[in-house]
Amino acid sequence: MKVQIINRSAWPLPQYATPQSAGVDLKANITEPIVLKPLARTFVPTGLFISLPAGFEAQVRPRSGLAAKHGITVLNSPGTIDADYRGEICVILVNLSDTPFEIVPGERIAQMVIARHEQVEWEQVDVLDETQRGAGGFGSTGVK
Repeated sequence: MKVQIINRSAWPLPQYATPQSAGVDLKANITEPIVLKPLARTFVPTGLFISLPAGFEAQVRPRSGLAAKHGITVLNSPGTIDADYRGEICVILVNLSDTPFEIVPGERIAQMVIARHEQVEWEQVDVLDETQRGAGGFGSTGVK
C-alpha cells in the first residue's frame, strides 16, 4: 500500500527494521536535546505528515526498549492518527522512571503501525445477547 508522506525532518523516511516488522520507528525532529524529568511529559515533533487512505489509521505506540530500559512510554498509547488528519505527527512522551531522560535529536521515540479499521452503525437495543462471560471483566477469567 502506498501512503503519501511529507518529510520536513532532518532524518530519512521511516523504515521497517526487518521484513516482518509491523511498525516503523518515529524519530525526534528537534534541534536541541529535551530533558524529560521523572513523571513529566512532553510533546515531541517528528517532522512527518501523512495522507492515509480511508479505512486506515496510524497507531503511535511505545518502543519496548525505551519502556523497559528507561521507563519512557507514549502517554496516550496507542495514539491514533486518523485518515483525514493532515498535521504533523507528534508524540506525547512520559517518563515513568525516577531518573531524568534526555531525548536527543534523531532519537527513535515511538513506533507507528498502519492498521485497517471499520466504522460501526449503532443499533440501539434494550438487552444484549448472553455469553458465558457475561458482564465479568478486569480479571474475571482468572490469572492463569
